[in-house]
Amino acid sequence: MHPLISEEHVAAYQRDGVVLIEGLFADYADVLREGVERNMAEPGPYAAENLKEGQAGRFFDDYCNWQRIPEFREVIEGSPVAQVAAELMRSETAQVFHDHVLVKEPGTSKPTPWHQDGPYYFVDGRQTVSFWSPLDPVEEASLRCVAGSHLWEKPVLPTRWLSEESFYADPAAYMPVPDPDAEGMRVVEWAMKPGDAVAFHYGILHGARGNETTRRRAFSLRLVGDDARYVERPGPTSPPFPGHGMAPGEKLREDWFPVVWPV
Repeated sequence: MHPLISEEHVAAYQRDGVVLIEGLFADYADVLREGVERNMAEPGPYAAENLKEGQAGRFFDDYCNWQRIPEFREVIEGSPVAQVAAELMRSETAQVFHDHVLVKEPGTSKPTPWHQDGPYYFVDGRQTVSFWSPLDPVEEASLRCVAGSHLWEKPVLPTRWLSEESFYADPAAYMPVPDPDAEGMRVVEWAMKPGDAVAFHYGILHGARGNETTRRRAFSLRLVGDDARYVERPGPTSPPFPGHGMAPGEKLREDWFPVVWPV
């Protein structure tokens, strides 16, 4: 087992679907900052600004750029993230799904809406993990996760962050987005240093507070394990990965989604 984690981390991840991994990217925080700046200067086709006209601040996000941004590739291939992912998932392998950058500039009061990642994706399985790592010290603007929500019987309705409309035309298969604070759910969050990471299952309901004070840059990486399979959703997914050619029940194609553990 990698020295950054213990059996207690793995047990907590399996039970709660979320755990803090201190220092996961500590040796790569500067590299990731450089990658984020490159990403913002050269945004990809999925880049988005997530504020309505007149809202203060800036909330930028972009994803699926690791193959064109060398700093992100360096972190995926050189850091311990792949091994840690496999061990948390209790999987023999770890396969890259995609990267994601989220930047909230000071004065951005808009919170990241509550959501689960899984319903947006065309992948399903119990062995999944996302890592969310701040590249600036965070307290109030940290990630917030509802412990145990990966075990809910029904997934939460995916919505569009700006319009707040359903992401799919047929929302019948999903439960309404809850209000975890009002409903007394167990919400976990941590003050974090650059390079720390929250590891959470694709089924975990999560969001983030607005950012009123200092800049908050975050890098996320999503991986899957042995049991992950392609599934069809009620409409185009996010990310869409056009032309992937996979059929339901197949493992993700390794030429697009490479196995990074074992090396």
